[in-house]
Amino acid sequence: MEVEVKIIHFQGVSTPEYQTEGSSGVDLQANITKSVSLKPLERVLIPTGIKIEMPTGLEAQIRPRSGLALKRGVSCLNTPGTIDADYRGEIKVLMVNLSNEEVILAPRERIAQMVFGKIEKVNFKSVQNLSDTKRGHGGYGHTGT
Repeated sequence: MEVEVKIIHFQGVSTPEYQTEGSSGVDLQANITKSVSLKPLERVLIPTGIKIEMPTGLEAQIRPRSGLALKRGVSCLNTPGTIDADYRGEIKVLMVNLSNEEVILAPRERIAQMVFGKIEKVNFKSVQNLSDTKRGHGGYGHTGT
């Protein structure tokens, strides 16, 4: 499958690529000219410097990088963030510092990953009743864990 990518506001950001043969996602880089400081619980929207065009029926999901979350306590909010097939704007990542210390994000640092998936459209059918299941209305914590 082919996805077109346009690099904008070039600050040394490269075309996204898979880091290993078995990688599910491509890394996204911070397209910033100088380092950004994130205080504990602070949020910031970081541009990636890329726009994409993908076929209808595909979505891109923006997810945290596990190493960044583990080592520095930085994650993405609104995760996974959905990039729809008809979106043509710059991809930006909403980052949050969940640690107790200030974190510095550097230019071109890999800040998130983008995973692609197929989308299935559904038709909704209005009904009066739904079938019964063993779980029924059991929601949050209903299994005791």
